[in-house]
Amino acid sequence: MSKEYTSELKLDFGVNDDTLIPVVTQDIKTKEILILSFANKEAFEETRKSKYATYYSRSRKELWKKGLTSGDMLKVNEIRINCEQNSLVYLVTPEGKGACHAKKEDGSPYSSCYYRKVNDDNSLEIIK
Repeated sequence: MSKEYTSELKLDFGVNDDTLIPVVTQDIKTKEILILSFANKEAFEETRKSKYATYYSRSRKELWKKGLTSGDMLKVNEIRINCEQNSLVYLVTPEGKGACHAKKEDGSPYSSCYYRKVNDDNSLEIIK
């Protein structure tokens, strides 16, 4: 049976379990998109086990449990998978001040990494 019609989880993390799968993280209440990150098999399994969003950091080349150092943890309420089983959505409850590592002028984090919009003149504008 194809991945689109099976009830069996068939995520493909590659031969060495290191293929990265895109993960959209969304606030379960507000539906705001918080983060787009990636998970390898180890990060996915840790997320399922701990119930906290865990990703694979491409820049640091290591597991990254969101909020472990900042306190801005993301409690995973539900994991959704797309039809081809090659991307995920984590529906989360934020347990902190924000989800983004970038800070506002007052030092508090933005609630989402998508805090700016692209204007027609290619400038970026912070969304209020």
